[in-house]
Amino acid sequence: MFQPFSLNIGGELREYSRPQVMGIINVTPDSFFKISRTMDEDALASRIERFIADGADFIDMGAYSSRPGAADVDPAEEIARLRVGMKVLRSIDPQIPVSIDTFRSEVARVAIEELGANIVNDISGGSLDQDMFRTVARLKVPYILMHMRGTPATMQSLTDYSDVTADVIADLSVKLRELHLLGVADVVVDPGFGFSKTTEQNFEMMRNLQQFEALGCPLLVGISRKSMITRTLDIDPADALAGTVALDAFALTQGAAFLRVHDVLEAVQTVKLFMKTF
Repeated sequence: MFQPFSLNIGGELREYSRPQVMGIINVTPDSFFKISRTMDEDALASRIERFIADGADFIDMGAYSSRPGAADVDPAEEIARLRVGMKVLRSIDPQIPVSIDTFRSEVARVAIEELGANIVNDISGGSLDQDMFRTVARLKVPYILMHMRGTPATMQSLTDYSDVTADVIADLSVKLRELHLLGVADVVVDPGFGFSKTTEQNFEMMRNLQQFEALGCPLLVGISRKSMITRTLDIDPADALAGTVALDAFALTQGAAFLRVHDVLEAVQTVKLFMKTF
């Protein structure tokens, strides 16, 4: 069941009494869901305006596609893309909390200190940049700790678990302790659906989602239009909205505090109905 939580956003302690909807903005040409690719400033503005009108609580902006087979992007290009995206976003809404989806500490630093972002969302959980945890500690911002093995290019070959839920929780707990020792106070945990897990392992984690409460952190679920839906239903990502809503609704019953989604309006409606029911 959902538990209220708080985060320090820009020096302000904000309390959250319902699950939050995080809209995905990809400043990339190659993210797996074609409609979410927004390199053009006008397209970015249109998508951001729609998300805000639809009720997004947070925006998650990324400039490096983590899908298998995606082209590598050097840090300078990643930062350049984020400069464009954040300029557009902050011209539309100076206040909405923004997480930056990056595994690079330097990109995280620039995004927080120069571009107006508030949160670091790291798909690698610190494993791809040894300076990430210390950087987040210095920046004094919330950190989204996601579970992944290897790199985006190798992760799907690293799916050997004795018990996927227990192993992921154990891995996250070690990193969570490291973050706390460094003084990082606000951590959101993400099991990493679709990252170094098979389809069946994704569903096993979903069935056992309540076990992540043992970590004592708000839980983020990001399954929007992912392969666990498309492969199971034999559909394309463009047709995976209904499957996304179904699994997001289940995740809410299991304690999810954040839904990270491509489709904000439907997620907002799902949260509203959930809060009426529970």
